[in-house]
Amino acid sequence: MLHGHKAEPLHLCHRLDKETTGVMVLAREKEVAHQVQELFRTRQVAKKYWAITVHVPVPSAGVVDIPIIEKEVPGQQQHHKMTLSPSYRMDNGEMVRVRTSRKARVAVTQYQVLSSTVSSALLELQPVTGVKHQLRVHLSFGLDCPILGDHKYSDWSRLAPQKLSVGTLRKLGLPQSKARHIPLHLHARQLILPALGSRKEELSLVCRLPRYFAHSLSRLGLKLPSQEPNRDDKAGPLGAQ
Repeated sequence: MLHGHKAEPLHLCHRLDKETTGVMVLAREKEVAHQVQELFRTRQVAKKYWAITVHVPVPSAGVVDIPIIEKEVPGQQQHHKMTLSPSYRMDNGEMVRVRTSRKARVAVTQYQVLSSTVSSALLELQPVTGVKHQLRVHLSFGLDCPILGDHKYSDWSRLAPQKLSVGTLRKLGLPQSKARHIPLHLHARQLILPALGSRKEELSLVCRLPRYFAHSLSRLGLKLPSQEPNRDDKAGPLGAQ
C-alpha cells in the first residue's frame, strides 16, 4: 500500500495475540527491525492496553505479581492453558511458601480502573513483563475479572463460550446463545519507544479503539477518559490490526 506491489515485505518488530487489536510496529529494513526487537526484549518499550472486564477489580489500582505457567487441562476436552503459579498458598490460615516450578515465568502487570459500573469496568493495563497471555491470565485468575469476550480464560476447566450475567447480556442486547460471537475486548492502546538512531526523542504511537469496543463501552455505560480522540479525527501514522 505504501510503495506499490513490488515493495519489499515489512519486518515485524514484536508480537500481538491474534485476537488483540491495537498498535503494531513494523520496519522497512531488517536491521532496524532487529534494533526495535531488542528494545522490546530488554523491556525499554512502555506498553499500555485497554480492556473491558466482567466484574470490577478490588482495589481499583494495583500490581499483579504472580508467576505464570502453561499446564494441561484434564477432562474430555484436553487442552493447554496458561495459568497462575503462585509462590505462596494458604495452609490452615497461614501463608506457606510453595516450591516454584522451573517452567513458571515471572509475570508482573500494573492495572488501573478508568471507568466502572456495578458489573463491568474499563481498565488500563501496563505489562512489565511479556509472558504469553499474561494480561488475560492475571485478570481472570488473579483478579477474578475476565476480559469481555475471553472465551478461553473465563473458565479454567473447560472450553466454552463466556458465561455472562443476565444484566450484562441485556445491556449488550444479546442472548447467552450469542455470547460465543463476542470478540475479545483487549486493545493495545499505546506504545512508547525510546530514542533510536537519528531520532532524538521518544516515539509515542496511539491507536484508537475499534468500533465494536467503543460500542460495547457505550452499551455497558462505561466512559472513556477525556483525552480519547473522536473516531472522526485524522488518523496518525500508526497501524491497527
